[in-house]
Amino acid sequence: MKNRIAVIVLMALVVGLCVPSLFAQTTGSVKGVCRDDQGNPIVGAIVEWHNTDNGRKYTLKTNKKGEYFSLGIDPGKYDLTLSKDGKQLDQIRGISVGIDELDQDIDLKKEEVETAKQQGMTPEQMKQMQQQAEQANKEKDVVKQLNQRLSVANTAIQGGDYDTAITQLTEANQIDPSRDILWARLADAYLGSAAKQTDPAEKTRRYGEAVTDYQKALDLRQKATQANAKPDDPKIMAAYYNNLAQAEAKTGKTDDAVKAYDQAAQLNPAGAAQYYYNQGAVLTNAGRADDAIAAFDKSIAADPTKAEAYYQKGVNLIAKATVDSKTGKVMPAPGTQEALNKYLELQPNGPFAEGAKSMLESIGGTVETSYGAGKKKAPPKKQ
Repeated sequence: MKNRIAVIVLMALVVGLCVPSLFAQTTGSVKGVCRDDQGNPIVGAIVEWHNTDNGRKYTLKTNKKGEYFSLGIDPGKYDLTLSKDGKQLDQIRGISVGIDELDQDIDLKKEEVETAKQQGMTPEQMKQMQQQAEQANKEKDVVKQLNQRLSVANTAIQGGDYDTAITQLTEANQIDPSRDILWARLADAYLGSAAKQTDPAEKTRRYGEAVTDYQKALDLRQKATQANAKPDDPKIMAAYYNNLAQAEAKTGKTDDAVKAYDQAAQLNPAGAAQYYYNQGAVLTNAGRADDAIAAFDKSIAADPTKAEAYYQKGVNLIAKATVDSKTGKVMPAPGTQEALNKYLELQPNGPFAEGAKSMLESIGGTVETSYGAGKKKAPPKKQ
């Protein structure tokens, strides 16, 4: 009996000795204070501890004093990430966590100073560099959004879906109203859509929107040019002026359109022939034959091979023909035959060839049917 009692006591002692090992501490704890680059507590920040050994994550939040604390952290190697409002503020890799309490403060100001020293810069220079990098990242995100909307708008314009383009470009300008290309493209959409409107008031409104938006595009491009001129700036602005003139002409502002075409020609002499041709067309439609003829002469001077300019000049000169009261003979304005025949010389089978011949016949002019091989007198038009 005594032996049995001794065995029971011994077993109890053994069990008692094992108890401490069963409840031994196997986790650690972490705490710390987070401060910004001004030394102020970072309130409501997220402190994430990521165990790189087993992949487990612990997400903590700072209080009003910038403090965070957590029990029950598995020992191991950790990466710590500090973020607020979705923006990462700091990251520390390779932190060892044991079964003891670990103090891990995060002081962005101290880290900024230390990083600056390592890179041979002052804290102010480091901060400036960080701000520039942050601004560059924001710009990259904005440009991505704008390009997405611009791409959709361009596809819509090509397909004649101007309203979709207007919606996309309006949203783009709300994101960033400082891009001239977006205002110019929005103006293109308004200009293209206006012709499809059946309501006269809506048509007028859309032409007016196009004028306003082209002017915005020009203002922005001019400011950008003054700050940092680029080789393509004059050509781009000339294109804007050309389109602005078209929109102004549609709103009845003929004189403003003429000035805009002049601006385009001055900015981009290589395209002057077309700009002056467009100017002449607007003046022709406005019934201003003399001014139209002068515009077509400028187009010809810029490009002596621009056949259409000779033809349109001839059309306006035809309008200036008179009839002799005594003989009833048509008296063409000086230069009419030359202009029409020059068109036929340059484009004998062009789209206006038959029209040119008919007008020459109407004034009893000479039609040159085979240049270099002779001329044929056009029969006088029957009265």
